[in-house]
Amino acid sequence: MNPIPTVTKNILVINVLLFLATWLAPSYGINLEDYLGLHFFLADKFNASQLVTYMFMHGGFPHLFFNMFAVWMFGRVLEQVWGPRRFLFYYLICGIGAGLIQLLVCYVQMRIIEGNLSTDAINIVLNTGAQAMAEGKNFVNSQMGDLNVVINGTTVGASGAVYAILLGFGMLFPNERLFIIPIPVPIKAKYFVAGYALIELYLAFLNNPNDNVAHFAHLGGMIFGFFLILYWRKKNRNHYDGFHYQ
Repeated sequence: MNPIPTVTKNILVINVLLFLATWLAPSYGINLEDYLGLHFFLADKFNASQLVTYMFMHGGFPHLFFNMFAVWMFGRVLEQVWGPRRFLFYYLICGIGAGLIQLLVCYVQMRIIEGNLSTDAINIVLNTGAQAMAEGKNFVNSQMGDLNVVINGTTVGASGAVYAILLGFGMLFPNERLFIIPIPVPIKAKYFVAGYALIELYLAFLNNPNDNVAHFAHLGGMIFGFFLILYWRKKNRNHYDGFHYQ
């Protein structure tokens, strides 16, 4: 088996190390998610650097495992085709783009929910919601609870960048056949990616702030990846498959 390319390997290592640090930090009174997770841009804990750091944090081992498995399986292929610099640029830009889409969607959700609440209820959420979330609590009123999740929730994970990697693989190798459990027959990469996108779109429009999955961020990563690849193909259309090899 070929060695794991440099950028892919470093992405895997950084994510694993930060996951271990997240697990160990509470014993020292540190909540890394507060510092590195992506907070809503109107929240007190928001920092612009979180648009980068959030994609190296994960909410649990399954979250980490499946994201890093996808990075290992598909990301190394993209890095071998594009080279390390272009792959790293793609990964980071799509991850940042996913975070921006998530913030935009949170803002829209906030405005919609606020339309169903009184000014007093909104002020209660704004004044006490963050503390309630820190204590693992939320409001009994479902609308107030949803607003609190939108404003004071935290987004973590590489999923936006990972979905962009899946999109990139599907665009470069659309007819590559993949064996996906539990599907009993191989499926072409283009159909696999399209199916994932449709599932995420459906789940996103279910509009459940409490399902703890940033579906629009996943779609945002794919959208940024799609337009970035189209731009590269247009810019380099005289090269094989629209890409320079580095």
